[in-house]
Amino acid sequence: MARIRTLKFAAVAAAAALALTACGATSGTNASSGGAASDGPVKDLRIMVPNTPGGGYDTTARTAAKVMAAEGITDKAPEVFNLAGAGGTVGLARLVNEKGKGDLAMLMGLGVVGASYTNKTEAKLTETTPLAKLIEEPGAIMVSKDSPYKTIDELVTAWKADPSKISVGGGSSPGGPDHLLPMQLAQAVGIDPTKVNFVSYDGGGDLLPAILGNKVSVAASGAGEYMKQIESGEVRVLAVSGATRLEGVDAPTLKESNIDLVFSNWRGIVAPPGISEADKTKWINALKKLHESAGWKEALKTNGWTDAFITGDEFGTFLKDQDKAVADVLTKLGLAK
Repeated sequence: MARIRTLKFAAVAAAAALALTACGATSGTNASSGGAASDGPVKDLRIMVPNTPGGGYDTTARTAAKVMAAEGITDKAPEVFNLAGAGGTVGLARLVNEKGKGDLAMLMGLGVVGASYTNKTEAKLTETTPLAKLIEEPGAIMVSKDSPYKTIDELVTAWKADPSKISVGGGSSPGGPDHLLPMQLAQAVGIDPTKVNFVSYDGGGDLLPAILGNKVSVAASGAGEYMKQIESGEVRVLAVSGATRLEGVDAPTLKESNIDLVFSNWRGIVAPPGISEADKTKWINALKKLHESAGWKEALKTNGWTDAFITGDEFGTFLKDQDKAVADVLTKLGLAK
């Protein structure tokens, strides 16, 4: 099989970000702001999810809100609400327009980075206030229990024979992780990515019925969103895209299957532009407590997420690196200029 150089966005950008000495939001706030942020549980936080209920952003946001309340980080679970559309860019536009609103944040990730280019939105992630990157998650190549494909080799053989006949579903717009993964997989096995029959769904909640109903030949998405269906046998994982096998999932990595590709998605949280230093510190301190909590550590294990916590300016550097990396790939695919 053809091999390409791995484009592992999350790992490359994270390594670059971790090499920097972060200051500002994570270490440069004044004592009075820090003290105010640590006096008892935080109140009245809201988290926007820019896609439909049931997807990866939604699951991550609602899990974080539940743990924050259970651990006493907040006085009650932060309000989580969905504002779906255009691969997350409807929510992004709303967030950018909420300048200075210190009680609001948005759960987001690689998908919103890509959608901001493919949907040609005027709102950009670089305008937001970076708070924290929370997790990384490998992708999974999945089919329904009724699929004729039992292994990744069987799928690739059929795909190479006629790419147009294999529909590939993803829970993100072009430019998102569920799109970037099959494009890179196609390149890795010698298929022209421009020939891939990609079908976009607005989040994992919309993609799941398509998998179960065999409306797509195969799906590329994060396994954590479908663990119940994987455990019950309704969804079969042919391979995972991480560097190592995913705990609780009986499937090889792409590397083990002689496909030279490692790919990771990531999720984080950002606030509107122009929030105060006190509000920024409030959010970051609350997210640090979330990260340190036993409840969150259990959630990481349950959902197959990899801890990838960085905050403030360090996360801001990571976002800029991701923005450039995604723009470069989409330009090569003819989806961005």
